[in-house]
Amino acid sequence: MPRTPLPDDLPPAFPVALARSAGVGEGRLRGSDLRRPFHGVRSRAALDVEDGASAAELRRAQLIRSAQEYSQRMSPFEFFSHSTAAMIWDAALPLVDADLLHVSVLGPRRLPRARGVRGHQARPHLTRVVLHAETGLRLTSPATTWAALGAQLRHPYDLVAAGDSFVRVQRMPGPWHREMPPPLAHVRDLEAAIAAGRRVGARALREALPRVRLGAASRPESWTRLTLCDAGLPEPVLDHDVYDDDGRFIGCVDLAYPELKIAIEYEGDHHRTDPAAWNRDMEKHDALQAAGWRVIRVSRTVLFARPHELVERVREALRARG
Repeated sequence: MPRTPLPDDLPPAFPVALARSAGVGEGRLRGSDLRRPFHGVRSRAALDVEDGASAAELRRAQLIRSAQEYSQRMSPFEFFSHSTAAMIWDAALPLVDADLLHVSVLGPRRLPRARGVRGHQARPHLTRVVLHAETGLRLTSPATTWAALGAQLRHPYDLVAAGDSFVRVQRMPGPWHREMPPPLAHVRDLEAAIAAGRRVGARALREALPRVRLGAASRPESWTRLTLCDAGLPEPVLDHDVYDDDGRFIGCVDLAYPELKIAIEYEGDHHRTDPAAWNRDMEKHDALQAAGWRVIRVSRTVLFARPHELVERVREALRARG
């Protein structure tokens, strides 16, 4: 027997009370096609991901769907925060629990409580709440979100990487110019968030801020830079455009020592699973080598499990070319 269609004006996730007021019966609300993510909420929301989406993109889509479902029962005083807000902002993060929603409320109101939700009580002078344009969700601003991560991220490189992603200036590589969206935050915004008052993780934030840079496009790129710097090597340039001797654009490399023609490229999973990306990178690397560049390719295993190998390869290249 076919299911009774739900009213067209019901959103993908909706409060049970709203459905009842629209004439939806109890039996239909128990239908197997509806998710019951939270008490008093039903959802028919599908994941909004493109074919071939990465594992990280899938996890972010799952978290956003969960947040939109929970938003159907949020009070006007609640908002998403900590790593949940960071994932909605698409910040660079390590693997965090995407099944747990971090929800805050300004004190002295009571903490949010629900299965799969961790409640936080925020202080007004340390907190700025905004509306996320892409999802319509209430969450902490990029700078406030980064400041909250000081108490949540354990490795100092991850706090820097998150800061890198918030202040990153997007651009079109090469000689072409296209208007791009502004960065989510400026370094001065991160500074202001630290200066707003005492908070958990303040020392880690103060240590991370001077290491934040504008050009890192991913967490591994930030980790690569920091790994090399902490090994005593010169700080590489990020997001560097390379041209040949005739002025033709060859490509943009993740990190570089331009004067020595040394490029460092991180090979993420998409390089392995996307044939088009793999072919583009092969052509770029061939062109770089033809132009006299030395290309050092870095895998996830080397960067996170055997960083000394990365350091030695870069040190040897610097010594050979210096």
